[in-house]
Amino acid sequence: MLDAFDFFLVTMTLKAIGKDFGFSDAQATPAIAFSITITLAFRPVGAFLFGLLADRYGRRIPLMLDLVFYSIIEVLSGLAPNYTTFLILRALFGIGMGAEWGVGASLAMEKVPPRIRGLLSGFLQEGYAAGNLLAALVYAFVFPHWGWRPLFFIGGLPALLAFFVRFRVKESEVWQETKHESWRHLGRAITANTKLFLYLVALMTMMNFVSHGTQDLYPSFLSEERHLESSKAMITAISMIGAIIGGMVIGHLSDRIGRRKAIVIALLLAVAMIPLWIYAPNAALLAVGAFLMQFMVQGAWGVIPAHLSELSPNSVRGFMPGFAYQCGVLLSSSVAYLEALFGAPTNYGKPMALTAVTVFILGAIVAAVGRENRGISFRSQS
Repeated sequence: MLDAFDFFLVTMTLKAIGKDFGFSDAQATPAIAFSITITLAFRPVGAFLFGLLADRYGRRIPLMLDLVFYSIIEVLSGLAPNYTTFLILRALFGIGMGAEWGVGASLAMEKVPPRIRGLLSGFLQEGYAAGNLLAALVYAFVFPHWGWRPLFFIGGLPALLAFFVRFRVKESEVWQETKHESWRHLGRAITANTKLFLYLVALMTMMNFVSHGTQDLYPSFLSEERHLESSKAMITAISMIGAIIGGMVIGHLSDRIGRRKAIVIALLLAVAMIPLWIYAPNAALLAVGAFLMQFMVQGAWGVIPAHLSELSPNSVRGFMPGFAYQCGVLLSSSVAYLEALFGAPTNYGKPMALTAVTVFILGAIVAAVGRENRGISFRSQS
């Protein structure tokens, strides 16, 4: 929740940050949207480094280090004196953000009961939507009075979680039973699963196109094309309520019908939501469309932590899901920038709609052709 809160502060304040750094109205949104691309592009670096540490030394210590690191970078982002410094800090934040998911997801999924792994996978993943919701609410109360910089100071709060992890979270028993004796042993385990890794990268590329293509520029679409600046925070908040509910509902459904089928159903239903999501005639119906769209998009995403954890062997679960996820982020990282570029200065709806229908269908195909290990016991692999 808290790393997504930090990330979506940028999407909420694109134009304001750009103007503060001297860009014109037409240049501001594409310029700061490029910082989103930079953040996404550097996430694989964090996943690679911290994922290796998680499989070699355990899940807890890398997670604590990462929480402190990206919290410090977030606070510094609010102090950035110019555009170049801001880009560098957002690249560093991308490293911290990329590290968190793989380490945290492996720790969580190795601890939950297999029979409700899909439900709790949705609960875990929709912390991301909850972070987006929290960003929208904080934006609505803070930004009108104090501008964009104080928002990033609030983003330093995740550092406090390091104390909780240190004193209240136990190490994964699955990792303790399968930990590697050496770096060479870990390297062999990774290379032995190359084909699986490539499939996971393809799946996560499409899933990140799905999420970032429908979320990152939606606030700009609402304010600049639909002239709903006063309503964009509330509509975004409503969409994230849909995301949270969808993640848990579809995640739980995947415990019953399977991971792949649940993802495919959610993505195909999302296609039908595009007209209401983009072309609804008023703010009320746009809010309904945003709710339903993110119900489906994040519904599909709610399955992902369980699905990737179950596909990955115990010996590389700290590294492989997170690094594959973030490589997918890298390959899809241009989506917000391209939507902003082709939509600037005021026509974001059409490129967002075309992107959505394309990636929903391709994502459903990639999910369908893979395999799954629904409900597998990690302890039985030891």
